[in-house]
Amino acid sequence: MEKLPKIGLPILIGIVLLIIIVAKSAVTIGSGEAGVLYKTFGGGVVTDEPPLGEGFHIVAPWNKVYVYEVRRQEIFEKMKVLSSNGLDIQLDASAWYKPDVKNLGKLHQEIGDNYLQRIILPTIRSAARSVVGRYTPEQLYSSKRDAIQREIFEETKKIVDDQYIVLDEILVRDVTLPPTIKDAIERKLKQEQESLEYEFRLVTAEKEAERQIIEAEGKAQANKILSASLTDKILQDKGIEATNKLAESPNSKVVIIGSGESGMPIILGNQ
Repeated sequence: MEKLPKIGLPILIGIVLLIIIVAKSAVTIGSGEAGVLYKTFGGGVVTDEPPLGEGFHIVAPWNKVYVYEVRRQEIFEKMKVLSSNGLDIQLDASAWYKPDVKNLGKLHQEIGDNYLQRIILPTIRSAARSVVGRYTPEQLYSSKRDAIQREIFEETKKIVDDQYIVLDEILVRDVTLPPTIKDAIERKLKQEQESLEYEFRLVTAEKEAERQIIEAEGKAQANKILSASLTDKILQDKGIEATNKLAESPNSKVVIIGSGESGMPIILGNQ
């Protein structure tokens, strides 16, 4: 009976140590995450094997696992940039990005888990300054927003693709100009719109005048052709035809249609 406590104590200690080891060795990777394994006695960061996927894993207690979110993420950024003529422009943009899962170990080894601050944001700011500096405030305000969005994305992607980062899109959400510049651009655009409307009315009126002239000339030409084709004989036949139709009417009438061979007028009538 006296030996039982002495035997039970090492067993108890062993159980406690086993629980601690298992607790230290157990790693759970959540949904949308992946783990980079660091082997303390085995060469450091594992880069030649896929990262640990979602679920429960057992690793040696002296090793470490660095967990990364591998779902698409979004970052919002407000930047002060200069236009081609040196005016301050505020650019509001957002980026969709995620780490390259296949190279997650290399990303951790060469850059670290703060790759957003080290790589993505500085690259976006540099690309935005470079692209916006090619355009005037008027171009940025009116017609070139899609162009600068595409160019910022392309310039940023060239760099981050070599840094084990996947850049899906960059969206330019707003371009804010100094109030005085914005007002001047809006006035100019309004004047241009009014000028275009006036030119449209002039062109419309000119085409309508041309149409009326062409129509009048056509009618005049038709009348000229018709007059040339009407001889005295045709006119006399047409008059007799019309007079006969009147004579057939039940109403009393007397119609004089011209003179006959004797020179006397021909009189048609009925009661």
